[in-house]
Amino acid sequence: MGSFILRRVFYGALILLGVNLATFLLFFSLNTPDDMARLNLGGKRVNQEAIEKWKAERGYDKPQFVNPARQGVERYTDTIFYDRSVSLFALKFGRADSESAGDIGHEVSSRMWVSLQMALPLFVLQVFASTAFALLLVMFRHTKFDFWGVVACVLLLSISSLFYIIVGQYLFSRVLKLAPISGFAPGLDAVRFLILPIGLSLLARLGGEARLYRAMFLEEIGKDYVRTARAKGLAEPLVLMRHVLRNALIPIITSAGSYLPYVFLGSLVFESFFGLPGLGAYVIEAIGKQDFAVVRTMVFLGSLLYIATYVLIDVAYTWADPRVRLT
Repeated sequence: MGSFILRRVFYGALILLGVNLATFLLFFSLNTPDDMARLNLGGKRVNQEAIEKWKAERGYDKPQFVNPARQGVERYTDTIFYDRSVSLFALKFGRADSESAGDIGHEVSSRMWVSLQMALPLFVLQVFASTAFALLLVMFRHTKFDFWGVVACVLLLSISSLFYIIVGQYLFSRVLKLAPISGFAPGLDAVRFLILPIGLSLLARLGGEARLYRAMFLEEIGKDYVRTARAKGLAEPLVLMRHVLRNALIPIITSAGSYLPYVFLGSLVFESFFGLPGLGAYVIEAIGKQDFAVVRTMVFLGSLLYIATYVLIDVAYTWADPRVRLT
């Protein structure tokens, strides 16, 4: 397993370098450092001296990839791309491009906890609710409950998340007055601001996840080991829990694990609509301001989390199925 993890870490480093390069090329093909300075300093009337000062403060006064004023290795190391790439791999994110945005590392560390307060309970509830509902549908398969449960799943997954947000805010906040429509408060007061977005996000994902898990369970339920368990007199709930669920864990781990990066990065849509100061809202603000430093950082962190997540998923396969070996 050690050689497998080392190999994946090496591949991950190459992927991160490629993602960073692609992000850099895409952003600088749309904006030059001078354009970014004018945007952040207030438009076309900004003088060149202020632009040069802004670029020097943020390290944009160097060439992008090759510095002809330097010799040897410094031709490639004394550049914007090298400085920004090395700092990212060292998890030193530097200063945001916007004048009022401040230090990116501080913003990420403080906003991450807001995103975690929403996404972590949502992740746990999502896995539990989807798995339990799918098992219930399989237990009552070929009945009206199963039929209408599948219909409900299709309806749930066919509706946009924006619909759940708009209807949920109107019904539960404006009409029933059960939860604030938006905002956030620290400490225990955060619960009343988070309960509505967590509930709506859970509902928005329940249909797709439950229908997927139901298909996995139905595939397992027709296999020989299940018929053998029934022939030995094991009750149907025990058959589903001890045998069907256990043998369907690998695809469930894959599906649920792919959501883990959102636990840390937050939900762009839900955080923006509910006024939660998490990482998702931070990304939206940065895109609106064309803040390359923040966007680059969040893309890098997202890629890093996805790579780490899928390494953990591969390791979790060995726990779910002892026959799996990582070489």
